Amino acid sequence: MKLFLIGLPGAGKSTIGRALATRLAMEFVDLDHEIEVREGMSVPEIFSSHGEDYFRRLEAALLHNWATSDKNFVMSTGGGTPCFFEGINVINQHGISVFLDESVEIIVSRLVNNTHRPLLLSDNAEDMRIKLENLRAARLSYYEQATITVHSPTLAKVAENLTSFTGGRQ
Repeated sequence: MKLFLIGLPGAGKSTIGRALATRLAMEFVDLDHEIEVREGMSVPEIFSSHGEDYFRRLEAALLHNWATSDKNFVMSTGGGTPCFFEGINVINQHGISVFLDESVEIIVSRLVNNTHRPLLLSDNAEDMRIKLENLRAARLSYYEQATITVHSPTLAKVAENLTSFTGGRQ
């Protein structure tokens, strides 16, 4: 089984993904971390040095490699992964996608002053809220193609929705 967690930056994909992988005794994959390891630099450094298009192409290539592998895993994707280079189609063709639909207000409270999010850099909560609302509006049509949507996600809610979807098979 391949599980792909999708949603806005700060929605809880990495936190819930790690816990879910442990619960399901599966490998956890953080796609941004995989990119950083491959490139030998952080995501913000990649954006700064090579630009967003380079990052998105690399992200799409690594997503495809993982999706078509024989491995079972829980993957935390980047917030934009489903939205570029047919990412949502790759995800849905090879696994189960789970949209972690967290509120913009909660995400702002988590991310204000966070310097690891190149598209959201801001120490001003209102500025970040506007950026997140714009990202949400631009990306929602991709996120809504997920197999499962979990509003105000927690590990328990994600696990419950997954169990309901798979009929208990895991």
